[in-house]
Amino acid sequence: MGTVIAGVVLLGIVGLAVRSMVRDKRSGKSLQCGGDCKHCGGHCH
Repeated sequence: MGTVIAGVVLLGIVGLAVRSMVRDKRSGKSLQCGGDCKHCGGHCH
C-alpha cells in the first residue's frame, strides 16, 4: 500500500512540473534560457 501512495504522489509532482513547463512555453518563455534574452545572447526569438 505504501508503494501505491508513493507512486501517486510522485505522479502528481511530475504532472505539476509538466504542467508548469507547458504553461511557460505557451506564455512565450523559452525552456532553454528561461526567457531572459539579455543573458543568453538574444537567441530566444
